[in-house]
Amino acid sequence: MATTRHVKVLIIGSGPAGYTAAVYAARAMLEPVLIQGLQPGGQLTITTDVENWPGDATVLGPDLMVRMEAHAKEMGTEIVSDYVTSVDLSKRPFTAETDSGTTYTADALILATGAQAKWLGLPSEEKFKGFGVSACATCDGFFYRGAEVVVAGGGNTAVEEALFLTKFASKVTLIHRRDELRAEKILQNRLFANPKVEILWDHQIEDVIGAAEPLGVEGVRARNVKTGEITEVRCTGFFVAIGHAPASELVKDQLETHNGGYVVVKPGSTETSIPGVFAAGDLTDHVYRQAVTSAGMGCMAALDAQRFLEEDLAQPDTTVAAIA
Repeated sequence: MATTRHVKVLIIGSGPAGYTAAVYAARAMLEPVLIQGLQPGGQLTITTDVENWPGDATVLGPDLMVRMEAHAKEMGTEIVSDYVTSVDLSKRPFTAETDSGTTYTADALILATGAQAKWLGLPSEEKFKGFGVSACATCDGFFYRGAEVVVAGGGNTAVEEALFLTKFASKVTLIHRRDELRAEKILQNRLFANPKVEILWDHQIEDVIGAAEPLGVEGVRARNVKTGEITEVRCTGFFVAIGHAPASELVKDQLETHNGGYVVVKPGSTETSIPGVFAAGDLTDHVYRQAVTSAGMGCMAALDAQRFLEEDLAQPDTTVAAIA
């Protein structure tokens, strides 16, 4: 049965930004409700070793997110396993419709929906998704024990995926369209030192090759961006690791965005183009995109929301009573 609930602060998203916002909002006695979304915990739940979270030399991504969720609950946040299908930001209180049928109205809204994996956009890539094509090595790497796999990309994501896959695969070929990687130097050094890794420079994936019966990947076709020469690389697993795009579908037609869909916030704050709506984490950050910066922005969003609500309550009531 459909129900409607009103809350002071509604948080959409459950990565480092969402959970940190929840901790701070709960400490401010704002009684926040957090809706986790389709991927509770966000991108860190599909990451293995996290080595740049302050206070933990190494921590597993999923473990870190379990701790953050527990912290938010301990502070008093109500965490809901649901996902938001639409929002209406045209008037206050703001409205969020969910898949379960519950409608939430909120005095303030914190958006922390994060980012999603980018795809190459090839028809063959779409054909073999789930049948040898993946964007998550930590999800699917186990299935390629002793096999040969290919990773496409050249940033941190691609190098981390390739290194993780060496735990299972007999050979990992990293295909990058440039002649140097964009990943952090420490990750590059690990990659170059790993005997299971081979790099195909200056190549771009043109097609995924596979069988129809049963459906499965058998290799990829890559084109040399300088000479045009085509190379086929045999593999049974193909991992796309070319970065992420902001998950701004809910609000892209209601809030100001830039740089391919990232929500615009005012400098030095998490305020969006609509008063009372705040955005934090990878949804807004096209520069740093780190767990620690997302958490910091979650803190900012909660404090901004608290300040907004306090100022809102302080406004004099200008309603004129009707004369009988």
